[in-house]
Amino acid sequence: MPPQETPVWFITGCSTGFGREIAKAVLQRGYRAVVTARDPQKVQDIVEGHSDRALVLKLDINDRAQIAECVKNAEATFGHIDVLVNNAGYGYVAAVEEGEDDEIRAMFETNFFSMAAMMRAVLPGMRKRRSGYIVNISSDSGIVGYMAVGYYNSSKFAVEGLSEVLAMEVAPLGIKVLLVEPGCHRTNWAGRSLRVNPNQIADYAETAGANRKFVLGLDGNQAGDPVRAAEAILKAVESPHPPLHLVLGKDALKMIRGKLDLLHRDLDTWEPTTLSADFPDA
Repeated sequence: MPPQETPVWFITGCSTGFGREIAKAVLQRGYRAVVTARDPQKVQDIVEGHSDRALVLKLDINDRAQIAECVKNAEATFGHIDVLVNNAGYGYVAAVEEGEDDEIRAMFETNFFSMAAMMRAVLPGMRKRRSGYIVNISSDSGIVGYMAVGYYNSSKFAVEGLSEVLAMEVAPLGIKVLLVEPGCHRTNWAGRSLRVNPNQIADYAETAGANRKFVLGLDGNQAGDPVRAAEAILKAVESPHPPLHLVLGKDALKMIRGKLDLLHRDLDTWEPTTLSADFPDA
């Protein structure tokens, strides 16, 4: 990118949470931003005073035609997209057995399939320029399983897997990928954005039921600050040596390290059995 140009960020889900704070931080940096939301009126305050560097677009990421039109509009306005932030998404609370098929599929459509569609929409332009950055907002729940949010876990595990593969595929093309894995932050995830299955099975009261109560009690009490998280994300993108995985928050760091310790213990304890599965001469 020529030094006289400022980066163009395209951010989904800007009405609340991480998307909102990232958009604000990007514009405060002097960068250009495509600020998207299902209701554009909810993001007008973000772009006040930045009309020369901001483009507000209506975008429901579950609408493939809107994705195509928004990317076309952004590229026509600014010439290209440097950074895509896939932020839009939401959670769903239910024990595995309690899960409702329509709710599960709707969440996967938003959290995974639409995210993938956004990436496919911006990649042609990034490939052509041999430059770009894709930031996927995952979660510590994309690495660690938590009772009562297993389907949300699964959608974020899918985000992790696809993003890791994409990072390998596009690295030779000058494109980078960042997986952001926040713990509990004071966004609307545990509030009005959260979908909760009203049907509970008594046999899971001490497992998924207990964690359901914990999740529903999080709203407004999380340790994570979305403003500081946004700054951390920009810092990683701006770094000459960025990570693939950016964990945010003490709680996420603790839980992910615990998962890695458990994995190492299983690998070490069961190594002879693992190796016994190969042909003797392999």
